[in-house]
Amino acid sequence: MQFGRTFEEFRVGDVYKHWPGKTVTEYDDHLFCLLTMNHHPLHMDANYAERTTDFGKNVVVGNYVYSLLLGMSVPDVSGKAIANLEVESLRHVAPTFHGDTVYGQTEVLDKTPSRSKSDRGIVHVETKGLNQDGTVVCVFRRKVMVPTQAYLEERAAVGDSGDGEQPGRPEPARKGK
Repeated sequence: MQFGRTFEEFRVGDVYKHWPGKTVTEYDDHLFCLLTMNHHPLHMDANYAERTTDFGKNVVVGNYVYSLLLGMSVPDVSGKAIANLEVESLRHVAPTFHGDTVYGQTEVLDKTPSRSKSDRGIVHVETKGLNQDGTVVCVFRRKVMVPTQAYLEERAAVGDSGDGEQPGRPEPARKGK
């Protein structure tokens, strides 16, 4: 399975459909809220949401939806990244509710070689999250610094895993040594 891409492997206009999707549970949402100290009753209190909001039920906290989509995109986009440089924009287009399944896809908008180092480049992407009905729930754009193939080959030559695919992965220990 591919995990990320080199600069040369990105093509402007390509769309990566991330798989699998994730069904968001109440537990996921509440745990994320508690871990991040976001105790807004819209996310945590079903009675409050039912009686006082337009939605009539809890809404999944937006930062969880964003984080989920970001994670889904790693094998296709940033698995080989040197750095995530910026999140240019983030929009929550429609609410996500407990029980919704979120799917992600990322389009390559642009790519530019680094001006300072020839062994890397900047890839500009837009990720969209859709629910099970195809409704777009979240859209964000970001820039990622990724290595060129030469970057991986150089590291392989100095004792990395050899193929640049799983750097730092240990080999099985031999008995008696």
